[in-house]
Amino acid sequence: MNYIVFDLEWNQSCGRDQENPRIPFEIIEIGAVKLDNKLNIIDSYSSLIKPRIYKKIQPHIKAILHYDETELRKGRPFDMVCREFLKWCGDDYIFCTWGPMDLNYLQNNMEYYYLKPLPTPLKFYNIQQIYADVSEPNHSIVKLEKAVNKLKMEIDRPFHSAVNDAYYTAGVFKRIKPRDLTDRYIYDIYNNPKEKEEELISYHKNYMEHISREFTSKTEALEDEELLTTRCYRCGKKINHRIAWFASSPNSYSCIAKCFYHGLVLGKIRFKQSKNGNLFAIKTMVPTDKKGMENIRQRQDELRIKRQIKRHNKKHHDF
Repeated sequence: MNYIVFDLEWNQSCGRDQENPRIPFEIIEIGAVKLDNKLNIIDSYSSLIKPRIYKKIQPHIKAILHYDETELRKGRPFDMVCREFLKWCGDDYIFCTWGPMDLNYLQNNMEYYYLKPLPTPLKFYNIQQIYADVSEPNHSIVKLEKAVNKLKMEIDRPFHSAVNDAYYTAGVFKRIKPRDLTDRYIYDIYNNPKEKEEELISYHKNYMEHISREFTSKTEALEDEELLTTRCYRCGKKINHRIAWFASSPNSYSCIAKCFYHGLVLGKIRFKQSKNGNLFAIKTMVPTDKKGMENIRQRQDELRIKRQIKRHNKKHHDF
């Protein structure tokens, strides 16, 4: 299997009144490097794309690019470049990106041009997150240039060129390759599960993830037995609540459960809106400790008091 480390440059409208809601970010460059199973670069890909929606480069984007509208007019149409890029990727590969948004924008542009969607479920490696987990555990968002400098990598080409950023991302990937790489994949959710049989449940070293099918409302979702079932992130066994599920924010729920063998487990359910307006849920189960449980209990108590005060104030206001 090969690793396809790719990067995109994109443009957007110069004003909200000019934005096309179907494609808010238009890709203007695709760059990638192909790595073998030892993370050595064996090939590269690069192409500019002639814009069709936003022909004038937004000023903030133009300030960091190394080309302008004149160069982009020499590019090729997105659908032609995208088909060529995916053919170049080959048959056996996994995508790698610096952050999760490149895959989102790629699929959005493909959908706009009615191209065949990428296969699902779509696994990929978020090198930005892997780097943060390995090198800067207190951060989740680290700029590529900062990581390159911290790793003392040679800077022999400018940043903010898609193929160059892919090259640097591949370099970071090789230097921080964790031993448990096969456990580090995540799922892209641009094309989220629609039906029960499409739901994704994956167990990793330090967490379990469940991406649900679509529901018409949170009420319907919270009636789903499997979604509310708490399981140990390691052994997968059903475990009992210490703190039952409660709404910790408008779009998320939390709980604490305990596995006899693996200790306390923090459960979280986050609701996301799908493209058709329905909801789907992402449930995670991760290890925690007594301090983590007390933090959750404190959060639950704070919310309970806020609700009581709100009901009290409403009652007096009505009188």
